[in-house]
Amino acid sequence: MGCIISTPLCEGGKRRWPKRIGEFAIFVPSFRIPKEVDLLQHLMNYHLLRAQLEHLASMKAKIVVMVSQVAPYSIKQRRRIPTQHGGSVFSNLLQALEDYLRVLLGLVKEGSELIDKVEFVWVNQEDDLQETAMPNVWYEVLSVLHLMAMLCLLEANFLLLARPSATGLHSLIIQEYRRTSIDILIKAAGYLDCALQHVLPKISPQMRRDLPIDLSEEVLGALCAQALAQGVDLQLWVAIDSPKATLAVKRRLACEMVKYWQQAYENIMKFSFNDGWGAKHQLFARWKLFESKAAAYYYHGMILEEGNTEKSHEMAVAAMQAAHQFFIKSKMENEAFNKMHPFSRNPPLWGSMKYLSVKLSKEISTKFHINQDVSDHERFINNAPALPDFALALKPDEYRLPILDPSWNQENE
Repeated sequence: MGCIISTPLCEGGKRRWPKRIGEFAIFVPSFRIPKEVDLLQHLMNYHLLRAQLEHLASMKAKIVVMVSQVAPYSIKQRRRIPTQHGGSVFSNLLQALEDYLRVLLGLVKEGSELIDKVEFVWVNQEDDLQETAMPNVWYEVLSVLHLMAMLCLLEANFLLLARPSATGLHSLIIQEYRRTSIDILIKAAGYLDCALQHVLPKISPQMRRDLPIDLSEEVLGALCAQALAQGVDLQLWVAIDSPKATLAVKRRLACEMVKYWQQAYENIMKFSFNDGWGAKHQLFARWKLFESKAAAYYYHGMILEEGNTEKSHEMAVAAMQAAHQFFIKSKMENEAFNKMHPFSRNPPLWGSMKYLSVKLSKEISTKFHINQDVSDHERFINNAPALPDFALALKPDEYRLPILDPSWNQENE
């Protein structure tokens, strides 16, 4: 099988992160980069057609080049989506990765003995080690699916950072970007769900222990839940802007968002990070969990207040107090997140939080007469009424690994 090789990023084992990552709407904590590998040398003695080997090698080389061109966008956000040959660099690379998978999967087709004949190398981002080399085709497939998901997160981020004043785009186009981003986030979750359900189990338990943190079951699960949580957040934003959406609809969405962020938070907190992307990822999940709870308790309180009884009013006040405390805690976590290296900053308030920041302050002071300077945070949170338990409606896309490239149907020499 060979051994697992991991190397530190630079001399002394310390990672060189960018100093700043600028503004972002969708946090992309793990963008891994493939390295070149001489597939012809590794596989030339295994009775494969020369055309098959050259096709696989050229696809791999193409992917390495394309990823190197896109990688800078993962840490340096810009207002416009970069384009190439008439399409976005993200969609072009996604298609190239899909094509690569079709060829790559020929190495693990039924009866193949090639699963451990090539050592694939990828540069990590969240793991303490710079790169991980593993002689396993399923490791390469897992890495490709992870990259496809990260590209979707990047594309959604670019779409959501676009603003009419900055880009000249019409506000209706910005609204369409919002809806498109929901679809993209669901697609990202689909890639990650496929990795968790259909690829990770193909890797032996021993080798799974040697995977980088970026590809661990916990981080993949956290990223999948995060993509869905941010998709629900966008759905809530659409509902807030719609005069037809009821308080019940908004509460349901906010409560679903809490459950997804809870899943993401519990998964990512299974690791101990001191600094860097991993620690920043943990702070991000905690910040967003508190934000979602603030939204959920706010809408829950508004519905309880409609009960017009003394008991329902008391419960509404308790819910609003909890919403206020979670909102305060979210701002504290947000500040800690932005100060964590690499430094970042938020775009101006947008979406559900822009609405909540105004409405929550107004409601608790005028309608519920709650003192906004209270300091006993935990008491108000512990006394809050339980949130409704709704089934999760937003699901990952049902992505399946592609069919084999026709080149594998040819007879071997």
